[in-house]
Amino acid sequence: MLSIGKLSRAAGVKVPTIRYYEQIGLLPQPERTAGNQRLYAPKTQERLAFIRHARDLGFPLEAIRELLGLSDRPDIPCAAADEIAGRQLAAVNARIARLTVLRDELQRMLAQCACGTIADCRVIEVLGNHALCTHDHGAAGQGEPA
Repeated sequence: MLSIGKLSRAAGVKVPTIRYYEQIGLLPQPERTAGNQRLYAPKTQERLAFIRHARDLGFPLEAIRELLGLSDRPDIPCAAADEIAGRQLAAVNARIARLTVLRDELQRMLAQCACGTIADCRVIEVLGNHALCTHDHGAAGQGEPA
């Protein structure tokens, strides 16, 4: 059995994150000692490692919940897991496409700058007038983790 601190170190996840995952039901409620300290079974460390790896790959919490539910049923076909991973791949590809547009726009903006004064700066001019951009990227990258 592991304390929350030992589990945190073993999984590379902060203690508040472990508590949060318990609160939202991704991790089971731990046993408690007589002094009310949390005690975790080794299986919880495996589950936490699963969650952390899925988060590292950008899966949203709801998809992780679905995947955990599937992993708790090892005898069923994996088509549902494949579909969830496919959704994540599509989301990653869409984000890459948006970031590519942003990169290209920034490169074009910089290439057109004469490096004179701010009064003549193409970067400032384009940022002040979205119509000078070649792509519509108004919402690209907003509200997404970097």
